[in-house]
Amino acid sequence: MRRADGSGEPVARLLYRVSEAALALGLSRAKVYELINSGALRAVRIDGARRIRAADLEAFVASLSEEAA
Repeated sequence: MRRADGSGEPVARLLYRVSEAALALGLSRAKVYELINSGALRAVRIDGARRIRAADLEAFVASLSEEAA
């Protein structure tokens, strides 16, 4: 995604679809839904669509390294 001001610089993503989060995490969509339903990964609903904040993806990954320690 590019900025509307024509600068051509990419805009940082703030929200991801479940399928995009699954791709970023290297997991299946079903596993991401399982993580959301268990509370391990936070998600928000916008008009019925689930979205995952970039910060929540990063927090989830960070929690994995804490669990392994």
